[in-house]
This record gives sequence, C-alpha cells and structure tokens, in this order.
Amino acid sequence: MTKICAEIIGTMILVFLGNGVVANVILSKTKGHSKNSNGEWLTITIGWALAVFMGITVSAPYSGAHLNPCVTISFAIIGKFSWGMVPLYIFSQFIGAMLGSLFVWFLYKDHFLETQEEKDKLSVFVTIPSIKNFFSNFLSEVLATFIFIFISLYLSIEGTLFLKEEKYPIGLGSLGALPSALVVLGIVLSLGGATGAAINPTRDLGPRIIYSIIPIPGKGKSNWDYALIPILGPIVGCVGAATLYLFLSSLS
Repeated sequence: MTKICAEIIGTMILVFLGNGVVANVILSKTKGHSKNSNGEWLTITIGWALAVFMGITVSAPYSGAHLNPCVTISFAIIGKFSWGMVPLYIFSQFIGAMLGSLFVWFLYKDHFLETQEEKDKLSVFVTIPSIKNFFSNFLSEVLATFIFIFISLYLSIEGTLFLKEEKYPIGLGSLGALPSALVVLGIVLSLGGATGAAINPTRDLGPRIIYSIIPIPGKGKSNWDYALIPILGPIVGCVGAATLYLFLSSLS
C-alpha cells in the first residue's frame, strides 16, 4: 500500500503542477497570463519539468517514482520490475492524474469562467496536436516517448565510492530527481512541437475524463477521437525503447 499511495501522490503532484502551469499561462486574468504568446511554450515546458522533479522527489523513496505507465512497462520489460505490480502501478498513476487535474480545476475555477476560448480550457487538461493528422501525431508520440524512455533507462543517480577498502554509496541525494526532470525538459522542448508530447498515457487520459465530467461553463468537446494517440503512441514508444535497451545490453 505504501508504494501504491506514493504513486498516487507523486502522479497527483506531477499533474497538479504540470497542468497548473498550463492553466496559469493560458487562462484569462491569471497572474501568468499574457496576450503575447512569446515565451508561453518555454514557461509551460519548464513548469512541467519542475513538476516531474517534485513528483519524483516525494515518491521515489517509497515506490521508485514511476509516475508514468511507460516507465512501469519498460522497467518490467527489462526485468527491473515485477509484471504482477504493473496493473497496480498504472491504476495508481491513473487515479493520481485524475486527482491532480481536479485540483487544478478547483484552484483556477474562477479563471475558467473568465476564459472564452473552448480550446484554451481543454488545453489545461489534455494535449492537443498543432496539426491534426493521426498518423503524424501517433508517430510523434512514439518517437518522443522512445527517446524519453531510452535515455531514462540509462540514467544513474547513484554510485559507489571506494575508500580504504570500504564501500560508500554516493549519489545526488535530494537532487536525485534532477536528471529525469532535465530529460523531460529536453524532450518536450525539442520534440513536443507537434503534439505537446504527452509521453505519459495517464497524464492525458485521467485529466480528459475529469474534463468530460466536471461542469465547466462554455467548455467544448473532450476530443475523444484523438484520445487514443497519447495512450497508444507512448506505449509503443516505450516498448521499442526497452527492447532496444535489452538488445544493446545483450551485446555488452
């Protein structure tokens, strides 16, 4: 239960802060809103990277801070995580993502009322492609997640210091979540232009469900016709990354 609760809380923090920065930048009359769109993408991307850092910091000591089904699945594929725990972790991440997006709505409820554009309201909750082309959008999510997971599998935040025949574990301590946050920052800045780079199925599906059921005045459709792209694309990408990792490991 400790691991499950940690994944719920960690993913809730991730989505609360990640979607929160989107709300602050996009919704009307917030402190972060500006009619000039220059810098919005950078602000949102940095906010999401920091959300990753804080979510991992809280949950890593208890669950390993997967916070993403793609991380869970890829770890199981390479043998570093039990397949029996995969459904529980994914369900926990899903619940956490729903809670996080619900908290964003509570916090910015007045600003949703002030915002006229339906697309802006939806953007707070889910990813929206710049150009809707299912094949291109799917490929974008596959490639972005592939790079994200492949690099993440090689991340090492701990080592061993040998001193006078004694071994001492060394690492980044409370900054141990920084490498993952930087990977997300780089991936979204470079590869997120087409779809926003969900690279996390629950990060999109959980909030999309919340958006579809909460009473936001003047909201539009939930774009369920697009919903499978940020779910299946990242899963295909993570399977490919884990498979390549295993292949390269077998050569060494």
